[in-house]
Amino acid sequence: MNKNDLNGMTLRNSLWDIVAACTLLTRLPLPQAPDEAFERQAENAWAFPIVGLVVGMATCIVGAIGFWLGMNAAIIAGFMLATSMIMTGGMHEDGLADCADGFWGGFDPARRLEIMKDSQIGTYGVLAIVIVTGLRWMALSATISLGFAGVIAAAVLSRSVLPAIMAMVAHARDTGLSHRVGRPTQQTAAISCGAAGLLALILIGFSAIGAALITVFLAFGLTKLAKTKIGGQTGDVLGATQVLCETAILVFLVA
Repeated sequence: MNKNDLNGMTLRNSLWDIVAACTLLTRLPLPQAPDEAFERQAENAWAFPIVGLVVGMATCIVGAIGFWLGMNAAIIAGFMLATSMIMTGGMHEDGLADCADGFWGGFDPARRLEIMKDSQIGTYGVLAIVIVTGLRWMALSATISLGFAGVIAAAVLSRSVLPAIMAMVAHARDTGLSHRVGRPTQQTAAISCGAAGLLALILIGFSAIGAALITVFLAFGLTKLAKTKIGGQTGDVLGATQVLCETAILVFLVA
């Protein structure tokens, strides 16, 4: 096999990695990736920021249409938020609600994990969704008044830390989405963070440094909380981390 064949294979694998990552984190109608792509799903995590780029750009297209139609910024932000939730199937918000219910609704790790697995939502979950979505909506409304670059950067950065959490923190249970995907290597996590940092720097300039630091500190704090409450990470923890980091970045960019 010559060098051109190797380069072609690497490019094809990378493209299928992106498709597999999008299949995992969104509900977009996509081509069926080959079985090999899903067999190495943990290593596909390097493409999580690319998923954020896709989701962020789609929401911004909706926002641009809203501005073209002369809509109010708050209304446009609502449509953009709805677009993002529809594209991802609300999986990150679901993780936030489950974590809020489980972390503060149980008195020991086993009971907390049991609550998080329950499909019903409790008071803590409802409050978390309402408060975080409200903050996200207001921050998004203010951010798009300054341009769409910050929205895309927030979507990219907030997903970039997930592979690092997956790589460095043990699973809290032997079942579930996070366990099924597996644990990526630290190299994969580094590629994800590096790619996201570069994209954010291009999009929002040196504000990306502050946004990245906020993302890292918040992800670290949430990880410590998860280890204390349930002994590790789950898909719900990853989803909650994403939506909280995205909200924090938007608030930072407005401030």
